[in-house]
Amino acid sequence: MSLPKLQPLLHRLAETGRAAVPFTLDGQPASALVGDTVLTAVLTQAAQLRRNEFSGAPRAGFCMMGACQDCWIATEQGERLRACSTFIAPGMALVTGRSGA
Repeated sequence: MSLPKLQPLLHRLAETGRAAVPFTLDGQPASALVGDTVLTAVLTQAAQLRRNEFSGAPRAGFCMMGACQDCWIATEQGERLRACSTFIAPGMALVTGRSGA
């Protein structure tokens, strides 16, 4: 059973002419643009970056400069990345931790 698709948290208003970067998010094909951070790539596709490991609450980053530890996201291989300071790369496979994803 799949969960309903939630509206993305971010909506791109400018710089739409950059080349596409394919990646997967929770096992589904997704696309970002060259130069996007992982945080931007995920939040233009989804309503959250990850779930808090203690409370289960949705998280979407906080300081946006790599200091607060709130933007960690996992790859399908189990690697943890700082989404606000890591650039999206072709073929990245990211997991938000959304239940049922």
